Amino acid sequence: MTRAKKRRSQKSGLPPGALVHIGEVRTQSPTMTLTGFGPDGLVERELAGIDELDAAGDFPVRWLNVYGVHDGALMAAIGQRFSLHPLVLEDILNTDQRPKVEAYDDYLFIVGRIYDVGRQRSDLATDQISLIVGRDFVLTFQERPSGTFEPIRQRLRAEKSPQRRLGAEHLAYALLDAMVDAYFSVIERIGDRCEALEEEILGRPKRGALRKTHELKRELSQLRRTIWPMREVIGSLQRNPSPFFSDETRLYLRDVYDHAVHLLEQLEDLRELLAGLLDVYLNSVSNRVNLEVRTLTLLTTVFMPAALVAGVFGMNFRSMPWLESPDGFWSALALMAGVALALFAVFWARRLFR
Repeated sequence: MTRAKKRRSQKSGLPPGALVHIGEVRTQSPTMTLTGFGPDGLVERELAGIDELDAAGDFPVRWLNVYGVHDGALMAAIGQRFSLHPLVLEDILNTDQRPKVEAYDDYLFIVGRIYDVGRQRSDLATDQISLIVGRDFVLTFQERPSGTFEPIRQRLRAEKSPQRRLGAEHLAYALLDAMVDAYFSVIERIGDRCEALEEEILGRPKRGALRKTHELKRELSQLRRTIWPMREVIGSLQRNPSPFFSDETRLYLRDVYDHAVHLLEQLEDLRELLAGLLDVYLNSVSNRVNLEVRTLTLLTTVFMPAALVAGVFGMNFRSMPWLESPDGFWSALALMAGVALALFAVFWARRLFR
């Protein structure tokens, strides 16, 4: 798979609406899937080109999903077919957008982000998902297959599915709900890692505990930068009257908004937990260093009299006590050991060695 990445600087000097892909190319070639449904049935087809859209049949609701957004020619063809504004197409190809919603005369343009929960690496892989909601159609643009919308497809495939009797607005709500609910898996995974790190730090922290803490804090900050504007997007759709969402559907959007608020509360709890763990880790390291310094200080104090006695008897005087005594060497050693043991007993009684 191609991993080439284009930067924003490559668009310098180009006019607004220039169809230049920014981001990683995560699919070899784009694929399009059309899902047409209504009370009378459901049809799913993979399209080789946008010109096959009408040949698939006429349905009350059409859902066109595109995997891979790096093909500017394909985006231009889709934009011409659905009368999309050039700035909308530009934002679809620019895959580092923050979640937002923009209203146009004939459709709503919504940008969201999802995270890959299947990765084993510590860093989060994020993909942009763009939604365009019309009165009888929904367009979704994903960087690569993620499985986020598969439960919605399963509900549509069920016989006598109530989802088929609802319009494009309810499909858009279901897609937004799936995107928000996908964050719970990410936060649960990070929460499990935080609990494991808590047990490690409260026990005997290893050398890599500090690095793990900073990695988790960075991931939580990244999630917050996504979920916070996503909450504002859902709140705007839920509060503001729109021809694309009825009052009944906005009640469902209110439930999605509550989920987003709950996600932010969980994030704040984890952020506070990590802040507390970081303080505990730094305090434990500082305490361990203090204990080691105290032990070295006590040992130095215990053996300092011995150094003093050895220094005294090492002076070059002709007449000194015990120099002529046959037991002078052993007497000096006994003096050193006695003072050292006395000091050690005093320190032990004061629990300085414990």
